Amino acid sequence: MSTQSGTTDAGREPSRAERREGFDEVHILWISEGMSCDGDTVSVTAAGQPSIEDLVMGLVPGMPTVHLHNKVLSPSQGGEDFLAPYRAAARGELTPFILVIEGSVPNQNVIEGDGYWTSFGNDPDTGEPQTLNWWIDHLAPKAWAVVAVGTCAAYGGIHAMAGNPTGCMGLSDYLGWDFKSQGALPVVNVPGCPVQPENFMETLVWVLYHAAGSAPPPPLDHMLRPQWLFGKTVHEGCDRAAYYEQADFAKDYNSPKCQVKVGCWGPVVNCNVPKRGWMGGIGGCPNVGGICIGCTMPGFPDAFMPFMDEPAGAAISSLLVKPYGAVIRRLRGITNIAVNQEPKWHHNRPELTSGYDPYWRP
Repeated sequence: MSTQSGTTDAGREPSRAERREGFDEVHILWISEGMSCDGDTVSVTAAGQPSIEDLVMGLVPGMPTVHLHNKVLSPSQGGEDFLAPYRAAARGELTPFILVIEGSVPNQNVIEGDGYWTSFGNDPDTGEPQTLNWWIDHLAPKAWAVVAVGTCAAYGGIHAMAGNPTGCMGLSDYLGWDFKSQGALPVVNVPGCPVQPENFMETLVWVLYHAAGSAPPPPLDHMLRPQWLFGKTVHEGCDRAAYYEQADFAKDYNSPKCQVKVGCWGPVVNCNVPKRGWMGGIGGCPNVGGICIGCTMPGFPDAFMPFMDEPAGAAISSLLVKPYGAVIRRLRGITNIAVNQEPKWHHNRPELTSGYDPYWRP
């Protein structure tokens, strides 16, 4: 298996060709023992571009051989058989690997005395639970890449809302926003509650191609989200957006019109779900009558509550767009009437009235 390093054995700077040399084999260590509902694991099973099965069976061209370690794929009913690759990686004996964390990271320091917010196996020597924090501390510095799947792992999510007793946070908050993996990557955040399955798989595939030496690092925004997935707002991809422009707002959830007045945060939320759909291109919150509650955002849920009330900013913007939208609606209605009629020369009378000019005749 080929390796990657910052310098060559001779101590000189590696050439461009040497830097492009990638891995033929990569392990994925997936831990979902954060503060979580395991919804991201469930969601990712719906991916189809590619599917998890395609990835682990080697059906994606140019991909290194992938060994996925997730508790739903445990060779036994838990225990040391399942934990063996994780323990090997913690000892530095399993490389390269990508660490995937699901669920928010609790603050163990706020517990006075004995107790644990999370556990992932037991210490072989003491029998005491090993916390998620312990595993992150031992695995993240050795990982070629670290990926946070879902909003809980990325930014803390619901478990980190105001008033929570765990002091939990996102992975970047825990490791530090300047963290760099062995592959010189920051934490890669793929938010969503749960994560949109294709968004996660597309990001993971990019990271794997980068590990194989056949792709550059994935471009991330200032919140470490993939730019090509989270660079636009829900509103920009929503099939209800034209109603907003015309100030034609829904008054209840049964309407096909813009839902800003009934609580939708789509105009300011970075998410591609309306354009991408959920499974097989079908679904996505506003597409099926649901409002956007900002679940991909770092401020979720606190900044977006109460969910069913009109956002304060929307009240102002919708008020400003109302006179414009009213005029536009009427002008478009006039134009619609004009273009909704057939030309007058479409008739079955004996004379030709289309304006045809037989200029070629003598």
